[in-house]
Amino acid sequence: MNRRRVTIAAAALSCMLIAVPTAASANTWCGWWREHHRPPAVSPTPTPTEQPEDTTPAPDEQPTEAPTEQPEATPAPDAEPVAAAPADDTRPPALSFVEDFDAPAAVGRVASTYPQAWQPYPDGTSGIYEPSRTVSVHDGVLDVPLGGAGTAGTFGSLAGAWGHVGGTFSVRAKATGGDGNGAAFMLWPSSNVWSDGEIDFPEGNFEERPQAFQHSMTPGREAERAQVDTGVSWRDWHTYTVQWDPGKSVTYSVDGRVLQTITHDVPTTAHRFMFQTGNWGASGNLLIDWVATSE
Repeated sequence: MNRRRVTIAAAALSCMLIAVPTAASANTWCGWWREHHRPPAVSPTPTPTEQPEDTTPAPDEQPTEAPTEQPEATPAPDAEPVAAAPADDTRPPALSFVEDFDAPAAVGRVASTYPQAWQPYPDGTSGIYEPSRTVSVHDGVLDVPLGGAGTAGTFGSLAGAWGHVGGTFSVRAKATGGDGNGAAFMLWPSSNVWSDGEIDFPEGNFEERPQAFQHSMTPGREAERAQVDTGVSWRDWHTYTVQWDPGKSVTYSVDGRVLQTITHDVPTTAHRFMFQTGNWGASGNLLIDWVATSE
């Protein structure tokens, strides 16, 4: 088991609602997000469409093959154990793509162990993301630690992950520690055009309740969005589900309980399901028990 003290980043879009960072807290996800505006643009093609820096959250360039593996990192001397998913956890739904992270993978070996399930950002993207130096799989969970580096990537195969047009997207996750940090899971347009629609769920600072954010699809007004509160804590295991009916509705659920259905600004084009964290704030871990999507 890889054990280390870590840091996890504060949530991107929710920073607009939680707080504007002060000079003392400038190195938070919110401060970085306001400067860069979205995750670096990722695409399965060699030359993804680039968006203006001041208006789009484009996620980073996607490699056409698994990134070069890195040697396993040495755990910090003050490492703390990371709890595995409970034995009686909720099982993933029977969807087209299901990954429950049963095969252990040391730091630097996740991409090669899960080539049909995990497409990480290239190391060095935006000077923040270093997936091959952070992520591991143990005890049935994908463990996302950030001791000085961020993590981001897309769920699914390189061939199929960018082609979702509607469907169901579920992830079971929790966070330990990480105050001042956070995570964002999202459906991001494969075109890298922000006005093609952005759906974020769950997203938020770990000391706050996770939220859902559904963005405007009007060009120039993409930062405007509807917000849905989950009423739950990142500190407990929960299953977060998005049901997307193209052009009609998006329904948000936690543990099978419907929170809200939104019928405006509903995407109709291909998207990918991904997540990202940053590299600041208190130490902690983002743990992902499983992820499941329809195709």
